[in-house]
Amino acid sequence: MPQVRTPIRVGLFVTCLVDLFRPSVGFAAVKLLEDAGCVVSVPPQTCCGQPAFNSGDRRTAREIAVQVMDAFANVDFIVAPSGSCGGMIARHYPELFNEDPGLSARARAFADKTHELVSFLVDVLGVQGVQASFPHKVAYHDSCSGLRELGVSAQPRRLLGSVEGLSLVEMKDSDVCCGFGGAFAVKYGEISDAIVSVKTANVEEAAPHTLLAGDLGCLMNMAGKLSREGSGVEVRHVAEVLAGLTEAPPIAAARDVGA
Repeated sequence: MPQVRTPIRVGLFVTCLVDLFRPSVGFAAVKLLEDAGCVVSVPPQTCCGQPAFNSGDRRTAREIAVQVMDAFANVDFIVAPSGSCGGMIARHYPELFNEDPGLSARARAFADKTHELVSFLVDVLGVQGVQASFPHKVAYHDSCSGLRELGVSAQPRRLLGSVEGLSLVEMKDSDVCCGFGGAFAVKYGEISDAIVSVKTANVEEAAPHTLLAGDLGCLMNMAGKLSREGSGVEVRHVAEVLAGLTEAPPIAAARDVGA
């Protein structure tokens, strides 16, 4: 008898920003995962705990981490369309419980099952290409957490290379910070603005139709600056293009929650 393959159960960690400002990214993530043969669930969830962690509030970060681990206890993998949230879970949950023998092993095992979306598709599932069309010139920004904590760089470019009609242009310093950094942009607004001004200048020099990235915080930051500068460059999450779900207005034009 032919062997029946057990479907891979994936829990989608939607992220706060996607849930509140860009649900289309979540739908795109589900489509990509289901097209790759996964069974996707979206457990009840809140924040990953990164704001508390970055602010030094370890107690609150631990409480949130336990909630997340409980919510995603019955899946094979946890996948996030964000290197930032994925990095928080995969790299920092274990250190939250270094001094707690009862939770340390659980946190390490949970972290090992957590991946950024595009990295999961390529590195774990072995996806070589997607069925999508986007006849435009695009540039890709390497978000800090995804690049430096999770090694996300070649994977999105590989899948973008399979999108019909898409032309990828590399902009200058694509791997340099956009100035968002979560609370950094709020606490140090002038510095953040100076950093993103350099980033948008590099975007304009590359002259893409659309700017892509894998983290919505970075995308909203760059989209806001491009919009204030009067730029015509559209901004989208890479998952939307890979999934062929580009009906939603570009992020720079998204004024309402869920737009």
